Amino acid sequence: MVHISTFSELPLSGVLLRGIEDLGFTEPTPIQRMAIPPALEGRDILASAQTGSGKSAAFGLPLLEALLRDEASREPRALILAPTRELAQQITEHLRHLAKHTKLRVAPIYGGVAMRPQIRAFRDGSDIIVATPGRLMDLMQQGEARLGKIGILVLDEADRMLDMGFLPGVRRIIAKLPNRTQTLFFSATIAGAAGALANELLSDPVRVNLAPTAATVDTVRQSVYAVDQAKKTALLLDLLSDNSIYNAIVFTRTKARADRLAGALARNNVGAESIHGDRTQSQRTRALDAFKKGRYRVLVATDVAARGIDVNDLGHVINYDVPAEPADYIHRIGRTARAQKSGDAITFVSYDETDLFAKIESTIGTRAERVAHPLSDAAAGYSLETKPQPRRRTFRRRRR
Repeated sequence: MVHISTFSELPLSGVLLRGIEDLGFTEPTPIQRMAIPPALEGRDILASAQTGSGKSAAFGLPLLEALLRDEASREPRALILAPTRELAQQITEHLRHLAKHTKLRVAPIYGGVAMRPQIRAFRDGSDIIVATPGRLMDLMQQGEARLGKIGILVLDEADRMLDMGFLPGVRRIIAKLPNRTQTLFFSATIAGAAGALANELLSDPVRVNLAPTAATVDTVRQSVYAVDQAKKTALLLDLLSDNSIYNAIVFTRTKARADRLAGALARNNVGAESIHGDRTQSQRTRALDAFKKGRYRVLVATDVAARGIDVNDLGHVINYDVPAEPADYIHRIGRTARAQKSGDAITFVSYDETDLFAKIESTIGTRAERVAHPLSDAAAGYSLETKPQPRRRTFRRRRR
């Protein structure tokens, strides 16, 4: 690891250092220490890091510095691809803060909102485009997305993007970037399709590996309750009656369950709103902004939002439903304990989810703390310590 104790030791322009100072950043995170110096030299980067580790600045600062040194153009010179609207929005906001003392323009391109302002962003001139593949391809098909001057390509959360089926679209977009000179490839895992794509795109990359497949955030306190499925809402309400949980993102498996749970919380005087793929972009943006400002105590979300929500000082993540894959668990709990802060992750495990949670613990190599509660453990009729046995069904003999 390059020994850099402050951002001022990096060869960054004064206007960027002012933006960093305005954000209150002082000491670079490990991913920033390792990725920024070679990226500033123009090297390709292949990086995997834990969520919340400061990746946006790790690729954003070298990108902004390169554009400041490059000849200005009315066409975009850098493209960042992200899997979800929330993540694209988050990256845009972060880059705009970093570049506030420059004249560089950052434009978000994603679905769920009107196209016309995004078309104007291309026509009026933007230096950086932050896009989801689907909406960018829509604009390309209409002849409105000019990509001929793109010199720097960033793929963020590449594994998630490919898991969502965007590989053909990503390939079509990349084929339209004739002037690409540098690629920064960030992914939680470098395997399978993500690894194959990285091999195609990158030339002699600097490898930065801070997130092994099974890694979880070290500063997250993980606890688990064995609870019957029908008692999960009652357990959540009881935990929320303790004001030590001042804000929380609660993850459910489906959109319908997210809406039902948010409604149940609201009926019990807990400020809550849901966020998932069936809600419009304006609804999702309003819900997230209201949650960040403290108007809602609970945000109920599906996994579509797991990698795209950035909330400072989020105290708790609660897995109302156990996710189907360990990687989704890692990214859910990564919403808390961001930027090396501490946080809590609580998981409710019903009888039919015990195998799923056992797989998660085996994969991450960590045993969550078992917590007793009147609504859990013995009341649930099983233990998380042993593989559950099939429940016996009893039948009453019919009288003749």
